[in-house]
Amino acid sequence: MNKEILAVVEAVSNEKSLPREIIFKAMESALVSATKKKYEQDIEVFVNIDRKNGNFNTFRRWLVVKKVHFPTKEITLEAARIEDNTLNIGDYIYDQIKSIVFDRITTQTAKQVIVHKVREAEKAVIVAQFRKKKGKILSGIVKKVNRSHLNLDLGNNADAIILREDMLPRENFRSGDRIRGLLFSVQTSIKETKLFISRSKIQMLIELFRIEVPEIEEGLIEIKAVARDPGSRAKIAVKTNDKRIDPVGACVGMRGARVQAISNELHGERIDVILWDENPAKFVINAMSPANIASIILDEKKHTIDIAVEENNLAKAIGRNGQNIRLASQLSGWELNVMTNNDLHHKHQEEKNTTINMFIKYLNLEPKLSKKLVDKGYSSLEEIMCININELYKITKNFNLTINDLKKIKKLAKNIYTNLSLKKEKDNNKKIKNNLLQLKGMNNQLSKSLIKKGILTIEKLAEQSIEDIIDIDNLNEIKAGQIIMAARNICWFNKKSDK
Repeated sequence: MNKEILAVVEAVSNEKSLPREIIFKAMESALVSATKKKYEQDIEVFVNIDRKNGNFNTFRRWLVVKKVHFPTKEITLEAARIEDNTLNIGDYIYDQIKSIVFDRITTQTAKQVIVHKVREAEKAVIVAQFRKKKGKILSGIVKKVNRSHLNLDLGNNADAIILREDMLPRENFRSGDRIRGLLFSVQTSIKETKLFISRSKIQMLIELFRIEVPEIEEGLIEIKAVARDPGSRAKIAVKTNDKRIDPVGACVGMRGARVQAISNELHGERIDVILWDENPAKFVINAMSPANIASIILDEKKHTIDIAVEENNLAKAIGRNGQNIRLASQLSGWELNVMTNNDLHHKHQEEKNTTINMFIKYLNLEPKLSKKLVDKGYSSLEEIMCININELYKITKNFNLTINDLKKIKKLAKNIYTNLSLKKEKDNNKKIKNNLLQLKGMNNQLSKSLIKKGILTIEKLAEQSIEDIIDIDNLNEIKAGQIIMAARNICWFNKKSDK
């Protein structure tokens, strides 16, 4: 039998490309299972196979514990030390027993265990192998086409799945087609390991550029941002870490060869390579390519940029179905509003007039002074209250105002700003409170407690579990469950709450 064990180990190891030690351990587990079937009691068995000659010994063992709960598998420390006084809790005491003789039932049991253990080992190897490749592009052959997904053969007994939503629009593949995609997820369960591949994710585009443009892999060119409408159009912003290299030219390649190769892989997806700039205004102008920008107005507080173009250039700036402006906005991280020169001028003038009227109304300033402050770039009460008194004096020196007058203006701006902020906060809290008070079983005290915990809306409450809110005073599990379900009925099931 010893020669047969060595032969089986060698054969399975070669066939499955698994280390011999894994097969030996699978054989030992198989012998343990087969041995335990010979006993009526639930015992603990240990089998050791000699790796050189294939001989194996079988032992019954007991775990050394403080208190015995399973007499057939455990032994107290005192009893164990009668046999061996060096034993401690957590050790095992062994008693050699007769090894099994392989009959039909024993062989069948051993075979089942070996097959199971080998599959587990194969799965572990696949998981370890592909976890290292997560985020990289893999190539596979379409094995099966389903309505919702494709099954790919990656080779070496590894299969992958590409869902329809991870494919590009209008892509059609048939069995036998070779396909490339980004490995973005490795999911393991007791039964199987699933590898998920995507062709539509942004990282797919980035990895293709790494492959086609060696300067990116070498660190000479850096990809700063990517925006993508899969299968249709993409924008990628790049910068160089070597002033001798033109990053856009390097990515596009000679006569567009590099970017064209990437476009062909992505079913003809059009790709704009944009020069990145740390100045947001310059970067947005680049990102709006191929549109020509006349002027822009940047609002850092609102994180918005108004873009003006000539009327005949408006359609190009917006793009088909708003695609160009949408991708430029995603690429830059700013909310972009594109309009004609006239529209931007009118909008800017309306905003200026609104601010002028606000200064007149709240600070009792004459129109000319209000206009001058706005022309100097001051557009809020907060800015007026924070302005340096000497700077304010320079702006208003032609209006016969004393330093004391200016201090009063600043103080008034502060008071008005504080009062308006408090009113706004109060109104917001009232809206929040009223929102929660719509729920069945809600009261003022409970709504206040929820607000203190940062649960400001019915939508937020619907996401909570009982454990999240049970620490609120005078709230038990039943009550907590009722208000959470009331919130979920409104948000998830569109049911009205009956007060």
